[in-house]
Amino acid sequence: MKKIILSLVVVASILTACKGEKKEQVETEKAKVVDVNVADLDNVNIAESVLNWKGTKPGGAHNGTVSIQKGGLLLNDNGLVGGQFTFDMNSIKNLDMAGEEGAAKIEGHLKAADFFDVATYPTSKFVITKVGEENGKLAVTGNLQIKDVTKSITIPAMISMENGVTVFKSETFNINRADFNVKYGSKSFFDNLKDKFIDDLIEMSFEVKTKA
Repeated sequence: MKKIILSLVVVASILTACKGEKKEQVETEKAKVVDVNVADLDNVNIAESVLNWKGTKPGGAHNGTVSIQKGGLLLNDNGLVGGQFTFDMNSIKNLDMAGEEGAAKIEGHLKAADFFDVATYPTSKFVITKVGEENGKLAVTGNLQIKDVTKSITIPAMISMENGVTVFKSETFNINRADFNVKYGSKSFFDNLKDKFIDDLIEMSFEVKTKA
């Protein structure tokens, strides 16, 4: 009996801790001036590069990918200097329900006018404006454009070489979709949603590989 009670206490403690965890979002600032022109760079292997996403709501979560339409990394002997990546918003995929009818429903909803409105805004973009170092990792600042909003964010990342290919990979970071005018099911825009809301924070990470 004591073991059962102890087990219940442990489980309750874990659930309470998980419930109390809060995602940290990257801070958004006014878009920065791009000092290095990287718009014409096209050295990213789009077939081997991807943006990962995860969204949550009460009682559940969905995750998936967005393809990179075009991209370029600017490098010198000291490492990463700049870069620009265009994301194809029509390529949004849901992975946790892949092969099921629900996946297509989720994808259609994310593409719809009340979410990312891909008919009007078919692409999103990330343009690097500054590369620094913090705690032994790259601190990459860039202008993130989603829909008609562009904000500056700074994310932790790393860069490496694998068989002559440069790999630029971010750690997981969270953006607040309300900052980019993505309103559906958001408590930032609507009241009385009760448990029908969708969290404003979207978890993201990406991996970009250059052409061999």
